[in-house]
Amino acid sequence: EVQLVESGGGLVQPGGSLRLSCATSGFIFSNRPMHWVRQAPGKGLEWVSTISSGGTTWYADSVKGRFTISRSNAKNTLYLQLNSVKTEDTAMYYCAKDSRYAERGQGTQVTVSS
Repeated sequence: EVQLVESGGGLVQPGGSLRLSCATSGFIFSNRPMHWVRQAPGKGLEWVSTISSGGTTWYADSVKGRFTISRSNAKNTLYLQLNSVKTEDTAMYYCAKDSRYAERGQGTQVTVSS
């Protein structure tokens, strides 16, 4: 059974930092590109970042220079470091194992507010 479990979200002030994690099981993590997507209240799913199996990374323009995606193939875990967060980063964050983002976890809420 494929499982993706996000954690690390919470309430953070503008300019602050958070580290999200996504623990995975049930598939060969090291072979797959992995993605972070997010959904703000009342909006659709938005792609945030992708990391290839070899570690190449891509970012949405809205987060480039502030967020860092990484992975530990030894731990089957995906990460997203959020720095210099803004109120517009408030959203439910999901990790996904497919390019349509259909196979994703339950999400972890990030709220940026003073």
